[in-house]
Amino acid sequence: MKKTLYFIFLPCVFFMTTYGTQAQEVSWLSWEEAVQKVAAEGGQKKIFIDVYTDWCGWCKRMDEDTFQNPEVAAYMRENFYMVKLDAEQKDPIEYGGKTYAYVPSGRRGYHQLAAALLQGQLSYPTVVFLDEDLRMLSPVPGYQKPVDFLKIARYFGEDIYKQKDWEAYTVEGR
Repeated sequence: MKKTLYFIFLPCVFFMTTYGTQAQEVSWLSWEEAVQKVAAEGGQKKIFIDVYTDWCGWCKRMDEDTFQNPEVAAYMRENFYMVKLDAEQKDPIEYGGKTYAYVPSGRRGYHQLAAALLQGQLSYPTVVFLDEDLRMLSPVPGYQKPVDFLKIARYFGEDIYKQKDWEAYTVEGR
């Protein structure tokens, strides 16, 4: 009887751990894919942009700790099209009728779209929230733990920013 239970139980545990965690992962889109989805689906979701660089340790930590958190991943999937934007990528990007390109500068360069979204403050990681019409709501610089990030994401995702300023929202939640 015990052997039968093991043969039934072990495959179930394997299936739940293998496929259960994959269901929590975030599906990252390119800028173009996200813009196409907004247009095709009539602006049902906002856009979230993770502006990062390959050499940024805090960016990698935020990927692992924050974006892979099951609650964060589920909320973001439901409310945002999620874009990863390499701040040093070489490919041009169209946005708002303008073409943004890579600008060589010193040892490393930067992408003009990253500079525009970060309002000239090239600090990584920085996340950016756009509304359904692709207008910038706010850049948020720095590493964010899952609980803090979720509070920020809900502020924009649930349109709380339309009724309350950030300070009133954070004081209310204490």
